[in-house]
Amino acid sequence: MTYLISIKTAIIVFPFLALIFTFPFILHEYHKYGSINPYRVLIIYSFILYMITLYFLVILPLPNKNEVVAKPNMVRLIPFNFVTDFKNQTSLVINNPSTYLKALREPCFYTVFFNLLMTIPFGVYLRYYFRCSFKKTIILSFFLSLFFELTQITGLYFVYPYPYRVFDVDDLIINTLGGAIGFWIVGPFMKFLPTREEIDAEALRNSEVVSGLRRVVMFILDCFIFLFIYTFVSIFIRGKYLLLSLFIVYYIVFPYLMNGTTLGSKFLNIRLEFKKYKLLNITIRIIFLFGYYFGIPYLILYTNYLLELIFNLTLKTDFFVYILIFLVILLFYIVNMIILLKNKKIFYDKWFQVSYVNTIKIREEEKN
Repeated sequence: MTYLISIKTAIIVFPFLALIFTFPFILHEYHKYGSINPYRVLIIYSFILYMITLYFLVILPLPNKNEVVAKPNMVRLIPFNFVTDFKNQTSLVINNPSTYLKALREPCFYTVFFNLLMTIPFGVYLRYYFRCSFKKTIILSFFLSLFFELTQITGLYFVYPYPYRVFDVDDLIINTLGGAIGFWIVGPFMKFLPTREEIDAEALRNSEVVSGLRRVVMFILDCFIFLFIYTFVSIFIRGKYLLLSLFIVYYIVFPYLMNGTTLGSKFLNIRLEFKKYKLLNITIRIIFLFGYYFGIPYLILYTNYLLELIFNLTLKTDFFVYILIFLVILLFYIVNMIILLKNKKIFYDKWFQVSYVNTIKIREEEKN
């Protein structure tokens, strides 16, 4: 029952934790390959879910702090003690098949079985996706198990005054064996699965066209970098026009001097090319982008204030009006995202005669 609770908790928590991992993973993929391979995403996120589930299996259920007291025999260092336990505590009788099913349901069996099962997928991931050797798989499986055992013996890193689960050397042995089994299990299936090299090659092929999502990520990354720079500089420099000055330098001067790249686009291997009036188009385009994606939602949000200011008309603002305003803003972003995700050239790109060049291909050609 404890195992099922841990798995259910992982499934509930995973979507929220996935949000934390999503953006760094996207940045890494776009920086290295220039595109996101769905198969790679499936592997990485299933691995994250698996690791979260494992961790929850180790720490849950969390006891009340007052219930955790010093107990003897919380550290078991005799190897293969589970074999002795199985012999002494199980109801299994070798020459009586009717006892087999009952023995499988007893703690001395299913505890060992689950400890073995826990790390089999770990060995599969290590060999197939992370391309680890058998020796490295054994070492990493051992250290993963050691990490879990130390988590238990330290009382969840000293959150609890005493350990609430046993440190057992048998768990180290069984978990490590599970990793080894996973390594060998996946072997016969690897010829039917795409290799890491094939996944990488497909990602690089798909990067030739700068996708809409990649352009969205570039915009968001540049916003983060700019805000970081502004926050850092404002610690040392105070000024009325500091924000405007840094904005001009980061979004206009730098791209003009650096052949159409910002720090964000450079990291994502994208260069902006303008057919003519480069400086003018860079300037007007960035002003328009911020006005379009932040100004319009802002105006929608303060519709009531604007109506009162311009037409001396006041709308009744209640909960449903705010919900309606929120839905309109959400629809605005969704429509634009759909256009971009379909990789269509959005209207303002046509206005400013801008094209997006994938520099990964250029970089690879220069190497060759």
